[in-house]
Amino acid sequence: MGLLSCLTDLSAAVATDTSTVINLNATGCAGEIIHALPSRLTVVDVVVTELEEGEARGRRDAAMMKELVAAGTVEIVRLDDEASAHFERLVVGPAAATVDDGEAATIAYAVRHKAVAIIDERKATRICADIFPGTAIGCSMDLLAHPEVQRQLGQRRLAEAIFNALYNGRMRVPPQHVEWVVGLIGRDKAAECSSLPRAVRRPQQRLMQARPSQNRVENG
Repeated sequence: MGLLSCLTDLSAAVATDTSTVINLNATGCAGEIIHALPSRLTVVDVVVTELEEGEARGRRDAAMMKELVAAGTVEIVRLDDEASAHFERLVVGPAAATVDDGEAATIAYAVRHKAVAIIDERKATRICADIFPGTAIGCSMDLLAHPEVQRQLGQRRLAEAIFNALYNGRMRVPPQHVEWVVGLIGRDKAAECSSLPRAVRRPQQRLMQARPSQNRVENG
């Protein structure tokens, strides 16, 4: 049985943060994943601005997002006055109690429109839960683990997509998802993914480090 996703309300829109967009792009099959999801995927224009800032560092996420928008796969949205008030509440104040603009815009839109906020950063998740306890919160893994995504991609392609997101996008995996991810991609692949906890990478790394010395003994 596959991992269960938090996306159970099929009528709710999904608001995705910058890191989520990057993770989806990194899978290599973002369009297929989004089409498989039963919920409408939205990206606040503030997130698009953050993606565009990455172009100076050679990132293509903004261009890839624009392709998804042109294809009608993703909808770009803006904050109205009520959502903007939520945004200000999340970005003004001491650093320990605020989040970055993309996360704040994603949360603010989700609160205003009763959407699911897809955010990967632990601090933003905690602050959202504290300030807006009635807002549904998910992460990139909830998109990738959705039953329809699992069904339409199949286990092999899903494993490839998740490995790509881990290796290329450095996707963060919440503790409750780690075992499922490692079981899906395998421990050899997991050892290559720096964003996974060391506890699941270290055994394989120790084995890989031991092999050269064992070979020298055998060949000696």
